[in-house]
Amino acid sequence: MNGAHWHLVVNHLPIVFPVAGLVVILTGFISKSEAVKRTAYLIFIIGALSVLAAMATGDGAEEVAEKISGVTKDYIERHEETAETFALLSYILGGFSIFGLWSSFKQKSFNMIVTGITVIFALVVLFFAKQTGTTGGEIRHNEIRTDSLVSPE
Repeated sequence: MNGAHWHLVVNHLPIVFPVAGLVVILTGFISKSEAVKRTAYLIFIIGALSVLAAMATGDGAEEVAEKISGVTKDYIERHEETAETFALLSYILGGFSIFGLWSSFKQKSFNMIVTGITVIFALVVLFFAKQTGTTGGEIRHNEIRTDSLVSPE
């Protein structure tokens, strides 16, 4: 397996984990279950850790992709920049989730506020996850590139 293959194997995890975490935390919020909310916090933490794997394999994927006909450095750089922002936000969500776990286990009075902030921040992370996934897809998928769409006649 080459660097691009490894990147393709792991790059969807950082996008899937926040989606799953959001569903779980909303379920915990609605059901008022601290155990379910704690599970969501763990999912967000694992998601942040999965970003490490995606970022670590990005350079190897870049080396392979640069040699493919039709792939330009512009698409790769745009993806790299959005991925860096997404990674930073994912790390913050993971760190904040550690704080959320702590506040849940210690039954702090502000625990519900932490849950609410986590939900809002997870939505922000998902926006950047979408941007990162799209810019990554544009590297090889001409059909999703906005600059390659043909205007209807």
